[in-house]
Amino acid sequence: MINAPRKMHILVVDDSEEVSTVIKDMVLEPAGYRVTIARDGVEGLQQALKLRPDLILLDYEMPRMNGIEVLKALKEQDVSIPVILITSYGSESVAVEVFRLGVRDYVPKPFSVEDILAAIKRALHEVQLERERDALMARLRETNAALSRRVKELDVLYHVSKSVTALQERKQLIKHIIDAALYLTNAKDGMLVLLDPDTGTPVVHIQRERRDKQCVTSGDLNILTNTGELIMSVPLRIGERTIGLLRVSNKRNRQNLNKKDERLLRMLADYAAIAIENYRLMSEIQSESEREKHKIRQLFEHYISPPVVARLLEQPQSVLPGGKLQDISLLFADLRGFTSFTAKASPETLVAVLNRHMAAAAEVIFQSGGTLDKFMGDEVMAFFNAPRRDREYALHAVQAAWRILEVTTQVHQQLPVQQRLDFGIGIATGPAIVGNIGSEHLVNYTAVGNTVNKAHTLQELAPANKIWICRHTFELVKDVVKARPLQPVRIKGQLHPEQIYEVVSVPQ
Repeated sequence: MINAPRKMHILVVDDSEEVSTVIKDMVLEPAGYRVTIARDGVEGLQQALKLRPDLILLDYEMPRMNGIEVLKALKEQDVSIPVILITSYGSESVAVEVFRLGVRDYVPKPFSVEDILAAIKRALHEVQLERERDALMARLRETNAALSRRVKELDVLYHVSKSVTALQERKQLIKHIIDAALYLTNAKDGMLVLLDPDTGTPVVHIQRERRDKQCVTSGDLNILTNTGELIMSVPLRIGERTIGLLRVSNKRNRQNLNKKDERLLRMLADYAAIAIENYRLMSEIQSESEREKHKIRQLFEHYISPPVVARLLEQPQSVLPGGKLQDISLLFADLRGFTSFTAKASPETLVAVLNRHMAAAAEVIFQSGGTLDKFMGDEVMAFFNAPRRDREYALHAVQAAWRILEVTTQVHQQLPVQQRLDFGIGIATGPAIVGNIGSEHLVNYTAVGNTVNKAHTLQELAPANKIWICRHTFELVKDVVKARPLQPVRIKGQLHPEQIYEVVSVPQ
């Protein structure tokens, strides 16, 4: 009887019965997870120690014991369980702090089903990779231990084994195995046969100085015994698994092969099998690394433009904390009327409508060469001219804003009237600190400074379906973009009111 796969067990620790019930009934159980709920930090700690779940969803603010206290208690008892912290909006700094206590990820409230499932899948995937890595390391340790026991037998094979195991290219590796077999046994002909990993069919990979046309059959691999004093065959084995056959022959000169030749050939076969298996494992690891790199590229391309992803993959050091001052254009776009819409819509409808609008805005930002910084509820933040330089970054920011309004109109044609929400957009241009802001455990490629505050202020003031820009942005785009002046406004941090403009038309 085949046992069904074990369901992954998730412990939800949240003092809000409504939140924990929604997570359990609408997110986790429909996704196939087994769920246990704890109503506060003390109960959550007890359940974690008792049940040892695969993952913990941990609320930060709870009575009796908050999230950080639970994490510290688990660490004190040397209990290692992956944790995803559920934080309130605005407490991301807390998430940065608890990463030092072993938190794998965090999800700010309010969260979408997609966000929390994606965080869970990432955390569980990391755990699975770690377990597979540990299993692989255990296998390698066992193999190395077996090799150590044979050290005293390697007097004759010492230089030969170094030559064989040091090679990385598969064709050269097989050639050196045959050369070593002929050297050790003084045989005239040699052959290496490997089983095809998919079909199990024997395949002759190299045959040296062999005149007759005899082919090796699967029966030869099953018998794996010498067919006579002039021919000697030994299996290539990894544990109980046979991967091939090493064979030498002296049929041409009629010189007998003896027990010493057999012993040396079997010792060489052990090294050869390990070298071939190591090559296979290395190839699999490299393939897995490429697959993971592809997955990372696909994941990041949901958030930032492909050129930025390519830069991060080519220069891993660029993700270290740090930043520099440079001129950029900041774009903030906020959905007007979203707060009142949330009071009338179901959670499913709310998420669907929000995603439709945000996906449309994000796609425009990517196409315009911008960097999507973050989504903040019903608001999106993006900037232009970083990390990729762009001579016309201000114009591209304004064009992106105009295109967002156009695309939003197209989205509205597919939605009922009550689900049609409009963006109000603000753009400011000027110097800002741009870089990886955070800690060595968690960074966010973002921008900070007065220019960011100015853009956000303009967004807050802009009516629905309007684009308001600062004076500096207008000066950079006025030869192309039509805009009308508005009443000066006071920007936080500036001594005097600033002239601002409303975009009237933009060529694409």
